[in-house]
Amino acid sequence: MLVSIVIPCYNSEHTIGKVVDLTMEEFKKYEGYECEMILVNDYSKDNTFEVIKQCAEKYDNVIGVNLAKNFGQHAAIMAGLHFIHGELVIGMDDDMQNHPSQIKQFLDKELEGADVIFGVFKERHFSTTKNITGSISRKLLWKLVDRPADIQMSSFWLAKRYVVDKALEYSIDGAFIQLLFFRTTNNIVNIEIDHFDREVGESNYTFRKGLKLFLSFINYSTVPLRLATYLGVLFALIGVIAAIVVLIMKLTNPAMQAGWPSLMCAMLFLFGIVFLILGILGEYVGKVLFAINRTPQFVVRDVVMKKAGSAEADPEVSDIHI
Repeated sequence: MLVSIVIPCYNSEHTIGKVVDLTMEEFKKYEGYECEMILVNDYSKDNTFEVIKQCAEKYDNVIGVNLAKNFGQHAAIMAGLHFIHGELVIGMDDDMQNHPSQIKQFLDKELEGADVIFGVFKERHFSTTKNITGSISRKLLWKLVDRPADIQMSSFWLAKRYVVDKALEYSIDGAFIQLLFFRTTNNIVNIEIDHFDREVGESNYTFRKGLKLFLSFINYSTVPLRLATYLGVLFALIGVIAAIVVLIMKLTNPAMQAGWPSLMCAMLFLFGIVFLILGILGEYVGKVLFAINRTPQFVVRDVVMKKAGSAEADPEVSDIHI
């Protein structure tokens, strides 16, 4: 069985070569499995793509994809998925925290019939800030997105080919690959895996990038729109009740003075809710605008693979615009 491994790469010149070597060594131990690796360079600022080309020269089963600009981790994954040939697909990171030694656990679990498997870390080796923000975003996403109960997402996953093929039908900017899996199947499970320390550097995910990724859930959920409706009804009722209360108090006590501070507080609070709702609506309108304008998920600049003893660009698949 052929397993396609897709790895988005960003500023990983010191780690991606080791990830590839260790993965190749691992698959030599797995009877009945072969692998191919699709390494997607998301416009790194270092020599990552040069290392990827060296890997493509070294191994026949490595494909290097070079994006024309930085599109983000999930767009890079979507780019890599367009080059897979395997019956099973694995997504993992480039920094050695998703360690190749854990792949066997995914393959063993897949034999039990699961369509998608997410690796859940026994102990998370992230910074305190990232652990806190990650926990908050996961809990919010669990509430906002339709998903199987008690299933956790991660960047280390295995999916069957039919699930990936359905995910590839999504062509709008702002892909969130794990949420696309939830739209396709509920036959999803978690396994516990080890989370290794980062060997070089620090996470490339800034707060801004993390927030942008989190907000992409809007592409997959109408819950915020319903929430806006409920808030509108709630505060309309509060306004009517408050008006009735003020009228009764004024009738029973004509000397009562209506204070402007309370009025200003009420106005500020209600206008805050209004702008919140407008912001939610604006996000949806923006997504529609991007879809109408056919904003590309990614643009492939170069593709390299081993041909006739050398790694060179494939003219048939270069300059792909999705």
